[in-house]
This record gives sequence, structure tokens and C-alpha cells, in this order.
Amino acid sequence: MVNLVAAQRPLLRGLMKMAGIRPYTVEIEPGTVMSFWVPSETITKPKKKEEKPRIIAKPSKPTVVLVHGFAGEGIVTWQFQVGALTKKYAVYVPDLLFFGGSSTDKADRSPRFQAECLVRALRKLGVEKCIVVGFSYGGMVSFKMAEMYPEMVEGMVISGSIVAMSNSLRATSLQQLGFSSSSDLLMPTTVKGLKALLSVAAHKKLWFPDRLHKDFLEVMFTNRKERSELLEGLVISNRDMVATPKFPQRIHLLWGQNDQIFKVELAQNMKEELGDSTTFESIEKAGHLVQLERPCVYNRCLKNFLSSFLVKNH
Repeated sequence: MVNLVAAQRPLLRGLMKMAGIRPYTVEIEPGTVMSFWVPSETITKPKKKEEKPRIIAKPSKPTVVLVHGFAGEGIVTWQFQVGALTKKYAVYVPDLLFFGGSSTDKADRSPRFQAECLVRALRKLGVEKCIVVGFSYGGMVSFKMAEMYPEMVEGMVISGSIVAMSNSLRATSLQQLGFSSSSDLLMPTTVKGLKALLSVAAHKKLWFPDRLHKDFLEVMFTNRKERSELLEGLVISNRDMVATPKFPQRIHLLWGQNDQIFKVELAQNMKEELGDSTTFESIEKAGHLVQLERPCVYNRCLKNFLSSFLVKNH
């Protein structure tokens, strides 16, 4: 029987190509590859199917990197944002390690390692400076990128995420949501589990037939062992927690007002900790999946920040 979610992939890929981005795989080092969608004008268009595209140009417009969360790869997470941005910006959409076609034979599962690999890949693609937009897990990777590579990351937009996850914060969040572990919440194995995740992540009640839930589980939750390790690699013990880094970048926290996973109050506290260069904005009638639930409003807020950032900084 045809997997309905897999059957939609060619359509989504076609829409991305129409928006001006195409797939490209970067070998970071032997054993570690990261798949991307990159601006079409920066790579060759192969004449034969077996031919691989080559990088032929650096981005010619201001660069925006869209970093996905845990439940879906890059173009699934950002499907409504890409087309809104490609006219004015060079848009790069990576798949983090163990999502999409990205993988590594290294044992490191930390957000730091994801950030290192992402920056090394972007440099190979000719990106020197960028604004990073990070959602959920991708937000934590984005914070690490900004901390470690301030010369590359000029600014950030963060949605539904935090700088770092402590043991106590994870325990409190899971208890409030009614889940026993991060894997139970973020890597469901049953239709019931996926429905529970969607009910927590979305503000509006979403209804899909069970068949579609089954197909989504089959396609989107691959590399389960490695992804469980990524979840464990996120958590820092309370005694190892350090003060929030002083980020030199401008940061915009763009939140779903009804986010149940990382609540608005958490974002507002984070704004105070991050200091005067951080701004906060919430979108009503939206939960954790704010960019998918309210894409038009989200895109307007995102573009406002990007254009004001470029006016002030270029």
C-alpha cells in the first residue's frame, strides 16, 4: 500500500525547487555528511541523473539558515517559510545529523557537535555570514552556533526553544505534559503516541485519519536509536549548568502564545537573561508548531525582523 506521507514528498520537493532552492549533500569529513537545500544559483544543474551538482557560487544575497526541530526534517518544518524568503534572501535549509539524508559515524550526539558540523558545511557552501532561524531542537543548535561562531552568526530568530536543557527543566516540563521521558513525547511509536504529541504541539485540534498517522510514523521517525541519543545529549546536569552566555548578536524570540512545550513565560524569562539585544514577540492562536499553524503571521514577523536587522547592520 502506498505511504501517503512519502507520496507527498515529490510534491514538496517540487515546490521547493519552484521557490528557488535545490538539494545538495556536503561531505564534512569521511563518515559525516549533511544534506541541504541551497539557493539554485549557487550549484550546477546536472544534465544526467547520475551526475552530482557542484558548487559554483557563493550566496549573492543576505543569507538565512532555517534549522528544523525534532519531529520533522528541514523542508517539512519550513515548507511555508521558504517561498516567502527566497526573493530577498539566500535560503539554506539543512537536515541536522540523523534527519533526512544526514548522518555521521562519530559517537558525539551533543548540540555542540551538530553546530560544528553545520558551520563546517555552511563554510564549504561558501557562506561566510548568516542569520539563523532555529525552531525547538534546532533553536538549541542555533544558540550553540551563535556562541561558538559569532563571526558567522550575525543574528538569530528563535521559536519554541531554550539556550540549554537542564535535568530539572526537562523533568518539570515532562511532568506538566504528562510524559515519562523525552523519547515518549518526541519519538512516538504508536498512533496514540503521535496523536498525544500533536495535541501538545499544536494549539488547534488537528484531525487526521489513523492511516495518515501510521504513514507519518513510518516516514518521519527513522534513526530512532541515534535520535534517542541526541535527546540524551541535549540534557546538562544541574551541577554542570553555567550562566547564560552573553551573546553579541541581536536575537528575536518569536513564540506561539499557546506553546505548551516551552511556555511563553519561559521565553519572557529568557529574554531578561539574554539582555537588551533580545526582543520578544508572541503570535496568538498558535502553539509550539507556530510556523506551521500561523505561517502568514509568522512570515510577516520574521521578515520584519530580517529587514530591520539588515537596515541596522549593513
